Amino acid sequence: MKLLHFADLHLDTQFAWAPAALATKRRQALRDTLENILELAKGEGVDALLCGGDLYEQERFSPDTAEFLRQSFAAMAPMPVYIAPGNHDYFGPKSLYATVDWSSNVHLFTEDRLTAVELGDGVNLWGAAHRVPANTDDFLTNFHVDRDGVNLALFHGSESGGFTFQGEGKQPYAPFSAAEIPSAGLAHLFTGHYHQPTDGRHHTYPGNPDPLTFGETGERGAVLATVDASGTIRTERHKVAKSEVHDLELDLTGCTTFQEIRAKVATEVLDLKGAARLTLQGELAPEVDLDMAALADTQCKLDALLMRQGRLMPGYDLETIKEEVTVRGQFVKDVMDQVEDEALRQRVLITGLRALAGRSDLGVG
Repeated sequence: MKLLHFADLHLDTQFAWAPAALATKRRQALRDTLENILELAKGEGVDALLCGGDLYEQERFSPDTAEFLRQSFAAMAPMPVYIAPGNHDYFGPKSLYATVDWSSNVHLFTEDRLTAVELGDGVNLWGAAHRVPANTDDFLTNFHVDRDGVNLALFHGSESGGFTFQGEGKQPYAPFSAAEIPSAGLAHLFTGHYHQPTDGRHHTYPGNPDPLTFGETGERGAVLATVDASGTIRTERHKVAKSEVHDLELDLTGCTTFQEIRAKVATEVLDLKGAARLTLQGELAPEVDLDMAALADTQCKLDALLMRQGRLMPGYDLETIKEEVTVRGQFVKDVMDQVEDEALRQRVLITGLRALAGRSDLGVG
């Protein structure tokens, strides 16, 4: 049996980091990505399509989105589509899931406990739904399958036994331990919530299929799973993203003019498409006038170029400056003689030298 699993598409998400026009374009890209997923399912001839939650965002969905999903999934018939609502698209009386007249091939898991459907060929799928936006308990607590065959699960939850994703700022919704999966008699769990793709022994996070922000890593997309009669699961990841989002760092050490910096930025993004965030690092000549807004207007193929300063600072020849018979020279000499902590000494020196020069840019990063 072949299944295609995806999660965390987040249709209608806000894209707060993007300018309004780009945010609109990115939301359209999410719809295009879903169409890519559906085409992949058809092309691979899968037996069922699985969605592990956060398909859309309850606070922001539009009637147009509701009709788009209804038509898209109806067009997949007779291929069954199984959806396990998550914390952002929780099942409730006002949810998109409850108000749409779905085609017969769409199956929604609506209970906050695991219930089963038969996929055929001795394979059962157990699914559950978030019915509130927070505080959903572990679906696997006190659960064990009650039937023979290969038993799979589909729900949106936070694996907490072997992985940490603190960098995502994710809260533990429906927390579970990977060890609970085989203990419950399940061969595998297809899940969502964490956007970092993860292939555990008994569970799979596909990751959000289209980039939602900068800094996302890993081979995200849709996961094609082949299930044999013994319960062995083989998975294969497929890229389905419509968008490209790049998170880059650029070392500007040694640059002596703004024009030189602008040329380096242009070279760095020359062949990129989509959106990019460029973090500037390094030591610049103290005389450089850094105009971040002008850098963001660098001509390129990108839909958006966002600039930010990382550890970017002026490079002073302190040994030469301290020999000057000037206020600046005496300041450097005093600080170097009196401040022992290296990090503190650097902060004091650069802050003071910029102030003496009447400059407030390029402070200690």
